[in-house]
Amino acid sequence: MMTDERMGDALWPALTRLPRGAGVIFRHYSLPDALRRALFARISQVARRRGLVLIRAGSTPFRGEQGAHNQGTRQRRGLRTHAAHNAREVVAARRQGADVVLISPVFPTRSHRDAPALGVVRAIALARMVPGKAIALGGVNVRRFARLRRGGFIGYAAIDAWTAPVPRVKASSAR
Repeated sequence: MMTDERMGDALWPALTRLPRGAGVIFRHYSLPDALRRALFARISQVARRRGLVLIRAGSTPFRGEQGAHNQGTRQRRGLRTHAAHNAREVVAARRQGADVVLISPVFPTRSHRDAPALGVVRAIALARMVPGKAIALGGVNVRRFARLRRGGFIGYAAIDAWTAPVPRVKASSAR
């Protein structure tokens, strides 16, 4: 899951919906430093309790982070994730030793309204450049990820997919 300011209070139930072992990339770039640190600390407590991997985006290190996003060779410890929007960026992420590459945006997304979506075919081609390390990002949800999994993606990251209301399942009558 990618966090950002748009999530508001939906952040907390979204964290509880994530499966154990899932990753959280903490962004919230626009917050003043003190508030950003405080929010990271709260999320870190939830992440530890729930068995989530918490990764920091941005240049300011935080206590409790388990890796960093888009930090290149500056990040020496923990999980290193990088975003890639084209083949050149995938190659750069590999050279920088990325443990995971987030291929984006696969589908149109509210986060980057003006960015052209890669589409399934192009996204899969990029994912195959980083076998076993590609995460789909951008307009991805459970249904859409089913199409991408066969193409080499190991998971997907999202904001809206985790903050949307959980669909209710109708109880079926026993026969």
